[in-house]
Amino acid sequence: MDLATWIGLLAAVGMCFWSLYSGAGGNVGVYWDKPSAILVIGGTIFVVLMTQAMDRYFGLLRIIKRGFFTRRQRLSAVVNQIVRLAEIARREGVLSLEGAIKNIDDEFLANGIRLVVDGTAAGEIEQILNAELEAMDSRHSQGKAILDLIAKYAPAFGMIGTLMGLVAMLNNMDDPKKIGPGMAVAILTTFYGAIIANVFCLPLADKLSFRNEEEMLLRTIMVKGILSLQAGDNPRTTQAKLAVYLPAKERLALSGYRQTESAK
Repeated sequence: MDLATWIGLLAAVGMCFWSLYSGAGGNVGVYWDKPSAILVIGGTIFVVLMTQAMDRYFGLLRIIKRGFFTRRQRLSAVVNQIVRLAEIARREGVLSLEGAIKNIDDEFLANGIRLVVDGTAAGEIEQILNAELEAMDSRHSQGKAILDLIAKYAPAFGMIGTLMGLVAMLNNMDDPKKIGPGMAVAILTTFYGAIIANVFCLPLADKLSFRNEEEMLLRTIMVKGILSLQAGDNPRTTQAKLAVYLPAKERLALSGYRQTESAK
């Protein structure tokens, strides 16, 4: 579970609700208009569907889930794992890594180790793994694009609803009592569109972008580590190569890193 996403979303929704409650003197119902909600939500859903393939569109819930439920891997833990593999390979030979694959949870790293065990050339390993990285980056970009489209079209439908409400209001100008409620309904559609875009979709899209950057960095470290294993580098050399990708605080979490630094 990603606490930052949950806390941010619940806090934002809570502040919006408190503002609505306080502004309406406790009568939150004035902010609800069924036709406006149907226009903005329904219109946005089906227009975005027009832009996508069915299978990609209905994978949206899985994409959103990544923003709320993602098990993060610490970079230092991955580096330590690769260094341990390098120690096994140096002590017992590269073929001994085959027995260690079953203890590797990450399928990307496990596949890379299999290529090393199979004796695949370094250039081919790098090409295969980089192709997988590009495919992963493309998939993540497609998922984020759907949220960006919702954030794009929801305010547009809010504006359409506002224009429709204004037309209906202007047709009732002969009755002053209907002007105020009509204007309120017209503005509500813009309000709904802004809430959908700025409280939900844009923050989630940015979180997915952040997740993608994190995962790409993690996979890059794995690729460099796998290539170091294939080259038969000394475990300390492997650690030094991978440590450059880590923030200073995380480097201190590396096994033996303090001793390595003090020995220089």
